[in-house]
Amino acid sequence: MAVFWGVVLHAIGGFASGSFYLPYRNVKGWAWESYWLIGGLFSWLLAPFLLGSLTVPDLMGVLKQAPTDTLLWTYFWGVLWGFGGLTFGLAMRYLGLSLGMAVTLGLCAVFGTLVPPIYMGTIGQLASTVSGQFVLLGVAVCVLGIGICGLAGMMKEKHLTDEEKKAVITEFDIRKGLLVAIFSGVLSACFAFGQTAGQPIAELAVKHGTDPLFMNNATLVIILLGGLTTNAIWTIYLNIKNRTYTDYTNHSVPTWTNIFFCALAGFTWYFQFFFYGMGDSQMGAYRFSGWTLHMAFIIAFSSFWGLYLNEWKGANRPTIRTISLGIATVVLSTVIVGIGNYLAE
Repeated sequence: MAVFWGVVLHAIGGFASGSFYLPYRNVKGWAWESYWLIGGLFSWLLAPFLLGSLTVPDLMGVLKQAPTDTLLWTYFWGVLWGFGGLTFGLAMRYLGLSLGMAVTLGLCAVFGTLVPPIYMGTIGQLASTVSGQFVLLGVAVCVLGIGICGLAGMMKEKHLTDEEKKAVITEFDIRKGLLVAIFSGVLSACFAFGQTAGQPIAELAVKHGTDPLFMNNATLVIILLGGLTTNAIWTIYLNIKNRTYTDYTNHSVPTWTNIFFCALAGFTWYFQFFFYGMGDSQMGAYRFSGWTLHMAFIIAFSSFWGLYLNEWKGANRPTIRTISLGIATVVLSTVIVGIGNYLAE
């Protein structure tokens, strides 16, 4: 039963992540770096400390008692993940929600799922069990689904004119977008490494009376501080370079409305890992496979939003069938991984 709820929680987290970028569409008159920074303050600083304090008794005491090397490694992976998160936003700008999420998170799923057991030397053991084979099969199916989604994007690129593509995605650029998405996908997987490195923090939180369901919220504080560091440095640099720091004091734009939508996007984004952490705590010995589930659910929900928002408007029927097949394949991968976890339990 624990595994079932783990999958459900991962699905809720995937919905939050697949939907978080939508509020940014309502921000008016601000450059990308301006709304990304304000949203980031909510998602990487305020939300982790607020939700962490509400769910982890004596949060600051837990962090003070955590081993220094654990804190540093967790923060380090957070900084590297921050590069992935930073370029993740750019991938959405150039490719749109559906294709951008598919390419970026597909790579993220593969690296984030397979590297931890490879690093820990347990990949051979996993491959020798029926449950482990199901999980690895699920990863492979997920990659296949990502490839199909990417193929649909290429078909769209060939079929539509530049004017038709940019009518929905203003800055659509397939080449630049794919390069950014690949870079983002590889480094975004560092979040999973941060979760692994920060397990001693989570275990210490439990010793302080934290419900095991919320134990990863303590680790999130450190990982996301690392991510905030990377994103804040870059966006502030862009604010200065592009003179967009005036966005925050420009009275001709709806400042407080913009802040509201940035806060909504930021908290929605944080909830992906809030629920991911809870789902992760329910996965048992096969918790590493939760990363694939998380990524797959995000791709499924973001692809739905991409279709709903007419990002594929004007595409021919073969292209629509291809992207639908890609989404269905990704969803199937979550079912296969879920079966693997069930067999393990």
